Amino acid sequence: MKTLISAFLSIALAGLSIPSPASEAPGPHDRAEAVRIIADLRKVVADNGVERLEAVRIGGLDQWVSIRGSDRRNPVLLMLHGGPGWVAMPTSWYFQRGWEEYFTVVQWDQRGAGKTYVANDPAVVAPTMTRERMVADAEEMVAWLRAEFGKEKIFVLGHSWGSYLGLELAQRRPEWLHAYIGIGQVTNAPESERRGWAWTLQQAQRDGNAQAVAELEALAPYAQDDDPVPLDSLFKQRKWLNHYGGMVHNRKGGDAEAAAVKLSPEYSDLDVTGMWEGNDFSMQHLLTDVLTLDMTTVREVDVPLFLFLGRHDHNVSSALAAEWFETVKAPRKQLVWFEQSAHEVMIEEPGKTLVTMVQEVRPIAERAGDLAP
Repeated sequence: MKTLISAFLSIALAGLSIPSPASEAPGPHDRAEAVRIIADLRKVVADNGVERLEAVRIGGLDQWVSIRGSDRRNPVLLMLHGGPGWVAMPTSWYFQRGWEEYFTVVQWDQRGAGKTYVANDPAVVAPTMTRERMVADAEEMVAWLRAEFGKEKIFVLGHSWGSYLGLELAQRRPEWLHAYIGIGQVTNAPESERRGWAWTLQQAQRDGNAQAVAELEALAPYAQDDDPVPLDSLFKQRKWLNHYGGMVHNRKGGDAEAAAVKLSPEYSDLDVTGMWEGNDFSMQHLLTDVLTLDMTTVREVDVPLFLFLGRHDHNVSSALAAEWFETVKAPRKQLVWFEQSAHEVMIEEPGKTLVTMVQEVRPIAERAGDLAP
């Protein structure tokens, strides 16, 4: 009997897989191993799924896209990333997985950004880095997706800088879109900058942060008379705005999001390095101009309009976007507040983002017959 008990205990303990102190620590042990694990977990294995990573010829350049979904018959959703140059593809492994069951999701590294930056000669691309060329690229991308997937219409989601491109698409090509979704929606950029600066200064004063107060007050008058904000002034303002959670609620900046880039299955080591270079490149060529935009002149769009706004977004003022929303006309419009988010809504509240898109946005395509049977 004792022999049987001893044998049973030995088997039970072995089943617990208790490592000895000398055992090797569990992985992952490096970036490559971590990326392989994530890639395997998110591999599209559905019978009619799609999982593509490729360059598409858009605007005379090879521009990279990731296309993922559980059923290629689902409605197509194109995400236009922010920045300019702050690509979403390398962090999409975290926030996008649920979307792929209901949409065919397209992440696109725009001209001068991410994998597209790495694939092209910056000296050749630099003269083409204009707002009009970027909008034309977005139109070409939508046209390519419609043809590639046999869709009359697709959804477009624009985040931050991408919300400028998305709103332009909604005005220029409404017949191509089921709906437009704006996250961190750009409206009156100079006024947004002024409000962001004032809010940040108020936080610094409450905090008794003498250094922050001095640096912010030295920028005054900030973003006055709709003149372009010098990038060095912008970066000083953003340093403290990020510190006080104006970009990511209750976090001091976007370090967690930035670190997640290194875990992207779509990105090689070269791409990770190039992403940061592309981010700087895009900002140098586009950001100052972007900060002069006033999209409040848009009074009507001919597609359903959704705004997903972070209650605590002071990077691109959500309060200002809500004010614009009250004035704009659309066949249908809906504003959804994300109470625990600032500027990175899809990362800060991924569950609510998914539920809202499935319950409120996707039915538009369903009513049009654009979905998997």
